[in-house]
Amino acid sequence: MLQVENTLFTIVMLLYFASMIGYFLFIAVKKDGLARVAVILQAAGLLLHTAALICRGVGAGRLPLTNQYEFATAFAWGLCLVSLVFVLRFKFPVLGAFAAPVIFLIIGYAAMQSREVRELMPALRSNWLGFHVSTAIIAYGAFGVSFVLGIIFLLRDGMRDKGFLDRHIPDKEKLDLIAYRSVSLGLLFLSFTIITGAIWAERAWGSYWSWDPKETWSLVTWLVYAIYLHLRVRRGWQGRAAAIFAVVGFVCVMFTYVGVNTFLPGVHSYA
Repeated sequence: MLQVENTLFTIVMLLYFASMIGYFLFIAVKKDGLARVAVILQAAGLLLHTAALICRGVGAGRLPLTNQYEFATAFAWGLCLVSLVFVLRFKFPVLGAFAAPVIFLIIGYAAMQSREVRELMPALRSNWLGFHVSTAIIAYGAFGVSFVLGIIFLLRDGMRDKGFLDRHIPDKEKLDLIAYRSVSLGLLFLSFTIITGAIWAERAWGSYWSWDPKETWSLVTWLVYAIYLHLRVRRGWQGRAAAIFAVVGFVCVMFTYVGVNTFLPGVHSYA
């Protein structure tokens, strides 16, 4: 099963790359048919990516969510899923064009990690693993979409073909609303991640919170997005400043995932 997973992973990378090229050609050539092809390639990649994760889980005899490789590929899966839902829900293929490079970079990062299957350390042998990590995957995927929307918002005025913009990119008010929904989804699932992590930590180490670097930066990320939602709901905070905030928030997400593991080792260093 692990060999099948390796083969599927390679195919998935190729499909995501082809989807990214399709989206880029859609923007360059401005042919709607290319957008449909890119969406189909992305959906096919997501389907085979799901199969690869299942094969990994069966081959390893556990949930495939316990090391850098597994979480990175699951992170890419979550971003692909959430972005595809938003692309189809809002008929917004330009979102896919901006999300595709991020997906490809994350799965490329996964490809550089060790794929060795190791025995789980005692702290990871818990039913809370699935709840904790799966909610983090959805949260990170939603924040990734809000990051992409923030980039589109900031670049929209500089884009030249206004006719193309009007057909394929929502106006700034709707872009802001979609980003708000994405952040709301991400913050909800990040809250579940922190809560389930605290319960799991108490079961594993006897303490709900130990100020481990990943715990601390997860809290920082939660506060950044909570401030974003507070300012938007209570102060009517929208527009360019909100878009910048969404971009900064995703920088915190990436540091929580990659930076903490690289520079601030702690009890979460295995993930």
